[in-house]
Amino acid sequence: MQDSSNLTPKSDEDLQKVTVGERKPHNAQITLLEYDPRWPELFDREAKRIRSLLGKKALQVEHVGSTSVPGLCAKPIIDILLVVTDSADETTYVPDLEEAGYTLRIREPEWFEHRLLKGPDTDINLHVFSKGASEVDRMLRFRDWLRTNNSDRDNYARVKRNLARREWRHVQHYADAKNSIVQEIMERANAFK
Repeated sequence: MQDSSNLTPKSDEDLQKVTVGERKPHNAQITLLEYDPRWPELFDREAKRIRSLLGKKALQVEHVGSTSVPGLCAKPIIDILLVVTDSADETTYVPDLEEAGYTLRIREPEWFEHRLLKGPDTDINLHVFSKGASEVDRMLRFRDWLRTNNSDRDNYARVKRNLARREWRHVQHYADAKNSIVQEIMERANAFK
């Protein structure tokens, strides 16, 4: 989620600063499942709900993360990218989502004004960014590259499986530990722009 040049695990205090509500430690291994063809269906259902709640305020709704890449193992959490005009202006979209049961959990003004909401009944991470945020293009390029490059997809899966075996105080620490492989893959993907 954060800048890949910062490889030091974030402290509990740093993570709590960006968390809305209480952040509880994970203190366990990461559960990865083999690719499930139902994941795109879960995304489609959530995307329809989000679009119906936000209408034209939802400029873009995309399935991202490992569950969006056929053949890739993943945590069974559907990552969804939502692009709005200004993610920092929470009043324009958060109340509509909260009324339907979504919960704002992360607020990161220093990182592309990222917001993260959890879903009402499906385990999702709804990542919200502003139109024009470079992270939107990066997430989509990474997804598209892994969908078409089996070698990088398999390499990424191998790294994920090795890291998942460790015990992680916070899931964010596991996500941050993947930064070097993500950066390596992005360098190859960006070479083919």
